[in-house]
Amino acid sequence: MSIWDLFGGRPGTTDENPDYYSEGLELASQERFHEALTSFRLALRESPTDVATLEQMAVVYTRMGVTDEAVKMYKRALEKDPTSAGAHYGIAFLLLNKGCGDEAVAHLERFLETGGHLPGTGRHVEHARQTLDELRSADITENRPDDEA
Repeated sequence: MSIWDLFGGRPGTTDENPDYYSEGLELASQERFHEALTSFRLALRESPTDVATLEQMAVVYTRMGVTDEAVKMYKRALEKDPTSAGAHYGIAFLLLNKGCGDEAVAHLERFLETGGHLPGTGRHVEHARQTLDELRSADITENRPDDEA
């Protein structure tokens, strides 16, 4: 379903209860990113503090290559819920790609604290730990005097 279906009177959809979040997920899975963002914005209008919607917007922006907007969405999600494991994980890798290693490390650590025990996070936990190990190893190597490296 898309927002445009509402105007066509699609069966099963009411003007009172459209599920914009689910619509956004469906559109994003079809790589219809601009439409997905529109649906997520409508979902936020109905529920401005919904962290999941902000995180999904960040994912869509990331997939579009608009990483500055993705970072903003993750930051908004973390303002609403500082323990959001998904937001910490997502923003960590965006910051890492921007060369902000120290900030990325803080978010990876926070992800492991807040989401490392959640079901379905196994591969993400492993990826976060491996990335942290690599960042810490690189930091140790960079801080050694030249004759020790």
